[in-house]
Amino acid sequence: MQTPACHVHVVHLVYRFATGGLENVIVQLINHLPRNEFRHSVVALTEADPEFVKRIERDDVEIISLGKLPGQPFRLYPAVYRLLRRLKPDVFHSCNLAAMEFSPMAALAGIPLRVHVEHGWDMGELGGENASYRTLRKLYKPFVNEFIAVATPLHDYLDNVIGVSSTHLHLIPNGVDTKRFRPRVESDVPPADFPFRRDAHWVIGVVGRLVPIKNPMMLVEAFVVLAKSAEPGTERMRLAIVGEGPLAEQIKSRMAIAGLGDRLWLPGGRMDIPDILRALDCFVLPSLSEATSCTLQEAMATGLDIVATHVGGNAELLEQGRCGSLVPSGDSTALARELLKRFKAEAEKEQGVAALASIRTRYGLPAVTQRYREIFLNVPLRCTTSKVAA
Repeated sequence: MQTPACHVHVVHLVYRFATGGLENVIVQLINHLPRNEFRHSVVALTEADPEFVKRIERDDVEIISLGKLPGQPFRLYPAVYRLLRRLKPDVFHSCNLAAMEFSPMAALAGIPLRVHVEHGWDMGELGGENASYRTLRKLYKPFVNEFIAVATPLHDYLDNVIGVSSTHLHLIPNGVDTKRFRPRVESDVPPADFPFRRDAHWVIGVVGRLVPIKNPMMLVEAFVVLAKSAEPGTERMRLAIVGEGPLAEQIKSRMAIAGLGDRLWLPGGRMDIPDILRALDCFVLPSLSEATSCTLQEAMATGLDIVATHVGGNAELLEQGRCGSLVPSGDSTALARELLKRFKAEAEKEQGVAALASIRTRYGLPAVTQRYREIFLNVPLRCTTSKVAA
């Protein structure tokens, strides 16, 4: 594939540009797609978090927030159409249903390549069962040229339920930057204000949005069960829950009521996630639904003990338990049992070794980025953008 004669301009459309898995993928694409081939704009239907925007390593990316209010998108159609006419992108890259709803405006604006990516389901459509959302996807399907699913369940859903042609349907799992996310070494220092000690504590942690779909309360309840048990050594256990969201106060209150407030670290959103993961001993993903979880991949690249719920793409990512343990979704008792098992087997690192090898072999960022590059370059360029430097 030859380098294009001018930059391919990609507009990435998301509901909100803030901490999250699909937003992290956009940052990866912007930072790692070749600069001599691509330029980028990001359009957030609602808002863009200034702190999250700092993760972009390029200074030529336009970030646009549209301030969308809750409800149907139709009132915003004229504004998005005018914006796309002004930006004149070569590629319209939409993520999840809220962004897909603007694909008709992308087609009307004459954008030659429209790529839609399904990153996972939210509370309103667990398992893709929501009939209204299925109807909407079928309605907007003709305005999309290429579909990407980040996990096999989503691929099967687009294929068998939505009826996307196999010639225009791609399975591209999320990738992980194995240079930033790596196993802990002795010289690593804990992250700023981390309250626990490596020699005294066994730290269980999760990184993610504190929202119902991520179900952090399942982990909290499992931790309370362990802390209140008579099992020897559990007094060493500590809990780190990193992220922002409406469940933060509920988490803090539950731990306080249990008399365990001093064992909880709840720092909110953070930018130093690689350092935080390296400070953990065991990573838990208690979600009700996942596709290809970026944070789960990052924990695997860190070589951690892992326990995840058996939902979505987690089993495929963990190779049915070879790279981490799987427990039923919503079963805090089963999670507590598995965490105790991992605690007692602290010296056994086979799963962590397997997880690290799997990430490096199957989910390295260069290979994933190349798949997106091939799709994005399959567009007749208008060459109205800046020329590639010689």
